[in-house]
Amino acid sequence: MGLGSIGFPGLILILIIALIVFGPKKLPEIGKAAGNTLREFKKSAQDLTSDVSDEVKETKDIVKDDQNK
Repeated sequence: MGLGSIGFPGLILILIIALIVFGPKKLPEIGKAAGNTLREFKKSAQDLTSDVSDEVKETKDIVKDDQNK
């Protein structure tokens, strides 16, 4: 039973617990911070993937050039 099998009732329960723990005033701030963090993580992962793809392409081009000589 992994994290992917929480389901809708589990999410509602987590939201209710978060509301009780943090209160209604703090919850939007926490959500915004979590969203910003997730956005930055996705951007960093995309940049890293792009860098690796560029390196692989450059390496393939170098190997091709060496084979054509």
